[in-house]
Amino acid sequence: MEHMQIRMAKMEDLDEIAFVESECFPFGEAATKEKFAERIKEYGTHFWLMCEEEKVIAFVDGMVTDEKNLTDEMYEKACLHDEKGAWQMIFGVNTLPKYRRQGYAEKLLRYAINDARAQDREGLVLTCKDKLVHYYEKFGFQNEGVSESVHGGAMWYQMRLTF
Repeated sequence: MEHMQIRMAKMEDLDEIAFVESECFPFGEAATKEKFAERIKEYGTHFWLMCEEEKVIAFVDGMVTDEKNLTDEMYEKACLHDEKGAWQMIFGVNTLPKYRRQGYAEKLLRYAINDARAQDREGLVLTCKDKLVHYYEKFGFQNEGVSESVHGGAMWYQMRLTF
């Protein structure tokens, strides 16, 4: 992990971000390169990258809002970001397959959690599939049950970490 660095996303990272996303999510769930461009433009300071040298190997991103629940509309409309919002939404915790189970996603997610805490947010909200509920619980997220989200036609569970 000594060659890894965490930094904020830039427009120049779009191709690599889209590639990581395509390796982590099926077509119907993966965000497009265009969506990532909108996200970086609207809330680039809430788009954390883990890089090996200059190569993007993992990322965590999401908008800030006063809405308490993560909705499908948020994935589509980066303009809903409110920098003064109470809640840090997390849209994805993505790691290239060959870098998984080495602690990179954990380090990056803890970095995002610490950023949200330092910004005096009320907490963070994310959705995940049932097989990942236990993973997020180890960070202190509470399972709030099945989410209203039908993003990508999947069943999602809403997880909340309140400070």
